Amino acid sequence: MNRSALPDEIDLYVWEGTSDLYVRAVRGLEGYDVNVVRADTGLAFPPPRAPQRVVVALVSVTVMGDARFSGHDWLAAHGIPVIWVAGEERGRDPRYYPPAYSHTLPLGFSAAELRALLFRVAGVAHEARRHGRRPTQPLVAVSEPMRALLAEVDMFADCRTNVLVHGETGVGKERVARLLHEKASWADGPFVAVNCGAIPEGLFEAHFFGYVKGAFTGAVSAHKGYFEQANGGTLFLDEIGDLPLYQQVKLLRVLEQGVITRLGSAVETPVDFRLVAATNKDLRSLVARGEFRADLYYRLAVIELHVPSLQARGPEEKVAIFSALLQKELGPLAGELPQWLADRVASTYFPGNVRELANMVERVAIVRRQCNAWDRDRIERVFERLADDQAAAGAVRSIPQDSLTPAEQAERERIVAALDAHGWRRQETAQYLGISRKALWEKMRKLQITGPQGIAAEGLVDSA
Repeated sequence: MNRSALPDEIDLYVWEGTSDLYVRAVRGLEGYDVNVVRADTGLAFPPPRAPQRVVVALVSVTVMGDARFSGHDWLAAHGIPVIWVAGEERGRDPRYYPPAYSHTLPLGFSAAELRALLFRVAGVAHEARRHGRRPTQPLVAVSEPMRALLAEVDMFADCRTNVLVHGETGVGKERVARLLHEKASWADGPFVAVNCGAIPEGLFEAHFFGYVKGAFTGAVSAHKGYFEQANGGTLFLDEIGDLPLYQQVKLLRVLEQGVITRLGSAVETPVDFRLVAATNKDLRSLVARGEFRADLYYRLAVIELHVPSLQARGPEEKVAIFSALLQKELGPLAGELPQWLADRVASTYFPGNVRELANMVERVAIVRRQCNAWDRDRIERVFERLADDQAAAGAVRSIPQDSLTPAEQAERERIVAALDAHGWRRQETAQYLGISRKALWEKMRKLQITGPQGIAAEGLVDSA
């Protein structure tokens, strides 16, 4: 295979069962950029894989008799090609793997045989992914704030300048980052997404800088870090505000010098990527409190993009996003959105923004699919459970209370007092106020009334 068709680095997940595949794979691939991962040591499935990397599985048929092995479904779900290893007597036994499956090795395979098949399989997977890459669906932009944001994305996409994306949790900051990448001239390069809040303590260097074989106990092969993986493309750092100060220093140095050194190595490796960072925090405030480096902030915030909350985009855009996601879930079954459902979506507050809206779409889609109809009563109950969940979590509406009229404020105080008196049980409160349960819920939504923090769960359950 053409060398350009091969990925720069391969992750090889090994399920060895009762054989010695892991040790043989490590020895046979020594000196190559292949990260060998033992996947079946007391585990039902391996650690989460990096979606931007090419992954191949090496599986002994002996694991199929192990009740712990659930890797087969995991492999299928992740679209990972499998190289099966079996003795001659099992070589064509359909109980162990499909007879037509072409990726097989004999139990006594040589290192050369392993490398030849691995690189062929990885190359095919790499080419398929490269040519079959589908661009991210455009963000729904009905509202003026979103149209303005997409105009800025178009303006700043094809430049190497760092970008800082602001926005609440769930608004789609990673979607914006991907659009920046896909509209750039280096769109064929890698897009590496990293959640800074999920980096284990003490493993920042290993994850970001990579390491050479033998750098520490367990480093049985070389490994590229995020900086190298993103070379020639885009590195997206989500939740950059969660990065500890000592890690911020190291990130700043890479941005300034454009070189990295793997753990255990003295060789500097140049890296060139476009950095897009995202945060739901006010970095300026963190800088003022000494919790974020000012020099790093100014490095990141050369271009700043603000993703508006779902509430700020207006009811029309909420309905448009809901309809688009529902169409994706149901296909032709979605049809035209009933007006009552559109009105319900438009009037509902989603503190989790688009992410929470997508969760609601999934729930509604299940009802639509199972009932084969727009069952209004069931779907209404789904929305009411959302309101209960928000109350239980102590959700706070973003609309300030001073936007209420004096009459509305007085009504709000009266309803809150009644809810307090009845332990926040909506059915009992509604009876006390002489209104229906649904009318009470509508008033709570309109008047921005949510359950207090720490309220007992039973206090939020309607009494029979």
